[in-house]
Amino acid sequence: MAFVRSLLGAKKVLGRSVSAVSTSNCSAAPKGFLAVYVGEGQKKRYVVPISYLSQPSFQALLCKSEEEFGFDHPMGGLTIPCPEDIFITVTSRLQ
Repeated sequence: MAFVRSLLGAKKVLGRSVSAVSTSNCSAAPKGFLAVYVGEGQKKRYVVPISYLSQPSFQALLCKSEEEFGFDHPMGGLTIPCPEDIFITVTSRLQ
């Protein structure tokens, strides 16, 4: 029974490749996913598949992050300094 519950939970996670997660309920990203913080003012946490790391458009967002923050991210995680709508547009094209 526990196996079925975990399988259903995994299916729910995989069914949505990009998801916003409340920062007050931060937990580790599931295996195969990466948590990033997106926004210019208020940051919102998103969980994305690690396969996005090899995509040129996502790498462009990472370069923007490197230019602004270097390796010192104030949120403690990877922060991408772009508007949420641009992030969602880029990631929706990767699906």
